[in-house]
Amino acid sequence: MQREQLADFLRRRREAIRPGEVGLADGPRRRTAGLRREEVALLAGMSVDYVVRLEQGRSSQPSTQLLAALARALRLSDDERTHLFHLAGHRPPPAEGVARLARAGLVRLLDLLPDTPAMVMSDLGEILAQNRASLLLSGDLTRFTGLRRFTVYRWFTDPAARAVHPSDDEDRHARGHVADLRAATGRRAGDPVVTELVSRLREESAQFRRLWEEHEVAVRRADQKTLVNPRVGPILMDCETLVTPDQGQQLLVLTPANAEARERLELLRVLGTEEFAQA
Repeated sequence: MQREQLADFLRRRREAIRPGEVGLADGPRRRTAGLRREEVALLAGMSVDYVVRLEQGRSSQPSTQLLAALARALRLSDDERTHLFHLAGHRPPPAEGVARLARAGLVRLLDLLPDTPAMVMSDLGEILAQNRASLLLSGDLTRFTGLRRFTVYRWFTDPAARAVHPSDDEDRHARGHVADLRAATGRRAGDPVVTELVSRLREESAQFRRLWEEHEVAVRRADQKTLVNPRVGPILMDCETLVTPDQGQQLLVLTPANAEARERLELLRVLGTEEFAQA
């Protein structure tokens, strides 16, 4: 672990980011153009004390999980993220691991959509990053581990995953999930993660087995769906998916499909603002 170099790199990356790039207000009393240490700690989900010790070269070796969180908070490019892992004495994540870290450019796009629900997904439907509007609408979808991190797995194995949509839409969404997974397996032939995911779904869900045998293939890029939020009720949203050139990650943007949906989404933002203010 190269403590001095790691400390210098983290400090300089922090100072190079303007608050507006990560969705923070750039107030008149700010003495520096970069982020404060407490803001990096908040974005990365770690203590301010640990960020201070990292920047002073006094910390223990950070885990790969902490490094990934710092990479997201500091909006590091792929090359910068690899450099960060090397400085901390870790091997950079392998190809599959890197794919599970939201790309810096896509995360910056999330920051530019503060009032529009948006998220970054892998091609297997794992939610890699969400903006605040998406968190208010759907809750934290990045918290799952194991196979449950894949939306298609939760859909066919956890009834709660279907509760966010009206019951009469379930068959359409089920077919869409399976067709999308079929397309991914074609691109990622031999990938052990895909093999395990399909195998477990075939074992655990009769509906999945039936739909899988139909061999429908489709990559969803535009859709319209109703999301049932427990606080404001059903919201009809237009969904637009932007896919990276290698098709490894996607930016999903949700916009209200009608006036009623816009009103409910605005109410949700107000409720969220009041909740954060009380906290």
